[in-house]
Amino acid sequence: MPTLLSVNVGMPKDVPWQGRNVRTGVWKYPVQGPAMVRRLNIDGDGQGDTAGHGGEQRAVLVYQLQSYRHWQRHFGRDDLGYGQFGENLTVDGLLDDEVCIGDRYRIGEAEFEVTQPRVTCYRVGMRFGEPELAALLVSHHRPGFYMRVVREGHIQAGDRIVRTRTGPGALSVAATDALLYLPGRDPAKLRLALDVPALSPGWQGSFRELLAAGSEPAPRPAWDGFRTLRVTDVIAENTTVSSIRLTAPDGSPLPAARAGQYLTLRVPVPTDPAPVRSYSLSAAPDAGSYRISVKHEPHGTASGYLTTRLRPGAELQVAAPRGDFVYAEGSGPVLLVSAGIGLTPVLSMLHELVAQGSKREVWWIHGARGPREHPFAAEAHDLIASLPDAHEHLFYSAATPEERQRAHATSGRLTKDRLIALSVPADATAYICGPASFMADMQQALAEAGIDPTHIHTELFGALAAINPGLTGQTVRAPHKPPGPPGTGPLVTFARSGIAVPFDDSSRSVLELADACDVPTRWSCRTGVCHTCVTPLLSGTVTYSPDPLEPPPAGEVLICCARPGADIVLDM
Repeated sequence: MPTLLSVNVGMPKDVPWQGRNVRTGVWKYPVQGPAMVRRLNIDGDGQGDTAGHGGEQRAVLVYQLQSYRHWQRHFGRDDLGYGQFGENLTVDGLLDDEVCIGDRYRIGEAEFEVTQPRVTCYRVGMRFGEPELAALLVSHHRPGFYMRVVREGHIQAGDRIVRTRTGPGALSVAATDALLYLPGRDPAKLRLALDVPALSPGWQGSFRELLAAGSEPAPRPAWDGFRTLRVTDVIAENTTVSSIRLTAPDGSPLPAARAGQYLTLRVPVPTDPAPVRSYSLSAAPDAGSYRISVKHEPHGTASGYLTTRLRPGAELQVAAPRGDFVYAEGSGPVLLVSAGIGLTPVLSMLHELVAQGSKREVWWIHGARGPREHPFAAEAHDLIASLPDAHEHLFYSAATPEERQRAHATSGRLTKDRLIALSVPADATAYICGPASFMADMQQALAEAGIDPTHIHTELFGALAAINPGLTGQTVRAPHKPPGPPGTGPLVTFARSGIAVPFDDSSRSVLELADACDVPTRWSCRTGVCHTCVTPLLSGTVTYSPDPLEPPPAGEVLICCARPGADIVLDM
């Protein structure tokens, strides 16, 4: 009969790690005597990062004596005490390949239900002293599992563990873990997992995404690396924005792009290395050529060259169209919401709607300071006029009454309250582009207006927001070259962050180099398991150490375990 060997608790604390502080509750220690189990926790226990750990679905973490013995042999260690793997309950029995999602167990006065495998997280490796442990837990099929509390009560070491109900579907913890993190997954098993009511909502969402991705695999970029395109037109749209038309040097049609995608360019200014920048397509994506529109930023070396010095006939090195912020076919209303130069990708979508002769209800909602800062006003207005069911709403924050009257614009900024006041249709799909704070306000406004959050899409021109679970006291700094002597390895270019530095062999991975440069990064496991760090690779090659458990899609890279094999350009 399975037995509870130890109840382990620990409150969150700050732990030094790689020159930073991590807030974590992974340090657990045995409790003497009875412990009270409650809906969200055991008394005396806590989690440092409740986004990834804890909560009703992850109230109690279980790990097995048999797995302890496995790791003792694997690492040759004899110093492992209960709680070493961050678990609340150390048990004899309840193996990951035998326990199923939805199984219920009575321990002492309490009853529990199995909800999901352990979340892969770098902090278990911190606690154990083995950075790759998160990957090993998955590859060795020994993750452990979470349970929710069905009935509160006291438990203590020595209590017998009695199964009171068997979960439907007979989907084991180890099999569930493999479905998320290992290659060769079976779509039928994914659908089976979604039929298990006890499976936590987070894992259900991940499995739905995997099923959707499997039915519609992401298309590969139209070409690898950078290719030469010729500038055929440079048109000043206003005093600060210029449009650049690009074609193939031999006159052949360029591969079709998707409305909303962007191009990444090497800008030929006299610096070493040449800056790499990304700009959204701003016209019909299937015209056989590409149009991008660039705003001249103050002191912007790249944008200054493109808007004031570039001439027709010049050639640029360009990566293939990329981006997930793309127009999707459908029949319901479409909201195109933008501010400033953020109008360019949604303008491309408007062109697409017109080219299709769309009968969808279309809303064009844009905010600018005034007509001098509003490029493409006439172009957008003409496109909207050609659609059978379209609405145009402009907001000018610094225009004269006459200027607003001519443009039929509303006075003031496009704010959350003003967007709600427009009474946009609740069944719409929305595409938003502009400054980060603007997009956050518009997302909230549309959600309050009743639009399904999964139907609200955003595009950010700069680096994506960081995902650094557990880090505390972080100071946001502009990306910079790392301190100390420059590296001697291949050049690593972080395109969105506008920085390129040689790889330093003291860095174990591209992720560590990005951290040293204060480039915003996104990660969780740091060992090639969770794919949180997956990043488009615009050019170059990488090697992996350790090898990821599941390779990323073509054209992408897991920066947490990647090292450059040659000069690389990353979309981050």
